[in-house]
Amino acid sequence: MSQEGEQEQSDRKKYEFRKVIEDLKDYDGSGTQLVTIYIPDDRQISDVVQHVTQEHSEAANIKSKQTRTAVQDALTSIKDRLRYYDTYPPDNGIVLFSGAVDSGGGRTDMVTKVLESPPQPIESFRYHCDSDFLTEPLEEMLADKGLYGLIVLDRREANVGWLKGKRIEPVKSASSLVPGKQRKGGQSAQRFARLRLEAIDNFYQEVAGMANDLFVPRRHELDGILVGGPSPTKDEFLDGDYLHHEIQDNVIGKFDVAYTDESGLKDLVDNAEDALADAEVMKDKKVMEEFFEELNAGELATYGFEQTRRNLMMGSVDRLLISEDLRKDVITYECPECGTTEREVIDRRKSTPTHTCTECGTDVEGSDEDREDAIDHLIEIAEQRGTETKFISTDFEKGEQLLNAFGGFAGLLRYSTGV
Repeated sequence: MSQEGEQEQSDRKKYEFRKVIEDLKDYDGSGTQLVTIYIPDDRQISDVVQHVTQEHSEAANIKSKQTRTAVQDALTSIKDRLRYYDTYPPDNGIVLFSGAVDSGGGRTDMVTKVLESPPQPIESFRYHCDSDFLTEPLEEMLADKGLYGLIVLDRREANVGWLKGKRIEPVKSASSLVPGKQRKGGQSAQRFARLRLEAIDNFYQEVAGMANDLFVPRRHELDGILVGGPSPTKDEFLDGDYLHHEIQDNVIGKFDVAYTDESGLKDLVDNAEDALADAEVMKDKKVMEEFFEELNAGELATYGFEQTRRNLMMGSVDRLLISEDLRKDVITYECPECGTTEREVIDRRKSTPTHTCTECGTDVEGSDEDREDAIDHLIEIAEQRGTETKFISTDFEKGEQLLNAFGGFAGLLRYSTGV
């Protein structure tokens, strides 16, 4: 498989895992009755079954009958799922979640989820029983690769944060007490200039302190530090050796940035395109720039669910573009009167609505059986037509526009279809 194909499969798998994790994080148990088990791929299934059997036996000592029953039921469900595996788990291991979750009105539902072959190997066996499922280790695995430190500053304010894969994460900010260049009162020019330099120095030290606190603990993971701001501020800051020496040595570029609030972090990433040529977010930016060029001056762009789907069905889509933050379902309605088939995209958390047929006006009842994840629906067609799928971050302007202005679905075409 090509590198692009491997990345596409990895992105698809991450999306599917994130969906499950989001559902799991919404579940609550009435007590410590939600069971999570992480199994590395070198752990024999028979050993895990033995451990689960022992936990089931020890759960008999739980005083609360409700919790005792819930934990034992969860362990029984996990044991049943483990029977599907041979001597060892699949590559990278498996994670199992099971337990009685609150469903409202004092009732509970038994939920069991199995996630096979996570993006990174599970390092060690872990058994966890609590009121929440343990998802943090999986979330860490799903974090996008690439870690850059970001600093933007002028003499008024500063912001420090991360570029984690595709995502820009503001973390700390500071405002300065540096006076303007105009003197106030009867201060002499020399004294005012000295006070102003002291205030600037103090502010630079404060900014460096924020950056050092954030970056030094993860200095061995960093791919680089980017510094932005107007000249001469960023130059003074870097030339003054304010940063910890290991962080200073990791600065891979300084860039002119007009703003130093949180939006300045995005501007910094935009302006550092050459330095970040291999970063995931730059790959997203490049493909979205191509999409907007075609949208404005060409004929090889499509957007919206239905138009994109129709182009996919014709085999005309070269690259399917989907927003990473999109969480939608699609419902297929077939009119019993005229036979028209139509689709409606709705928020995942909304109940299935009734649909009015656009051809004959008949109200068509929706069914959960005719409802599926909108992304899965399109990707299945894309795979059948040999179309590449790219998940696009919302951490830059055009990525946000894909989600908010174009519904989260778009495509670059092989040829114009007029659709």
